[in-house]
Amino acid sequence: MNSNVYTSNHPLIKHSLTILRNIDTDPQTFRNNIKIISTLLTFEATKKINTKETEVNTPMGSTTGNTLSENITLVPVLRAGLGMVEGILDLIPQSSVWHIGLKRDETTLKPIQYYTNQPEKTDDQTCIILDPMLATGGTAVEACNLIKSWGIESIKYVGILAAPEGIECLNNEHPTVDIYVGEIDSHLNDIGFIVPGLGDAGDRQFGT
Repeated sequence: MNSNVYTSNHPLIKHSLTILRNIDTDPQTFRNNIKIISTLLTFEATKKINTKETEVNTPMGSTTGNTLSENITLVPVLRAGLGMVEGILDLIPQSSVWHIGLKRDETTLKPIQYYTNQPEKTDDQTCIILDPMLATGGTAVEACNLIKSWGIESIKYVGILAAPEGIECLNNEHPTVDIYVGEIDSHLNDIGFIVPGLGDAGDRQFGT
């Protein structure tokens, strides 16, 4: 495995992943477990973000603590990435949220951009792309291309599941982007879905 690819053996993630895979899981339960996994993976993805020392007064006196010195931006890829935002905002409430609309052409499996709203200020941002499924890798690559065109180089990818093909594609195009996923599955099938996977993450979140 590449040194910039991280999977988790945490039992809570494995438990939630099993619930997500189950074809009988209802949308509300599905969304809740997407939230759980996203939060836990982001906890890992932010282990090395920068902090600065600061003085703080406690009820018993003063001491030195640490606060975040990086500006964190969450970039959910519409629509499946939306379900990953809430739990991470609970973890990093000061984060900005930018949205990128990308969908896959089901014939060519290539990404099609249908929405973006370029932020006015992009200085000193660390962007975390949120997309549950790293399948062919085309959407993740296009998201990275767009964010880098805004002048941002510090990018991480957080997803729920990945296929080896998607990891290879993203690594080839953007080798400096760290990838955090719950698990790496076997392969893609002939219609570009992850096997064994969990189906369409957007449809299953929103009951469509």
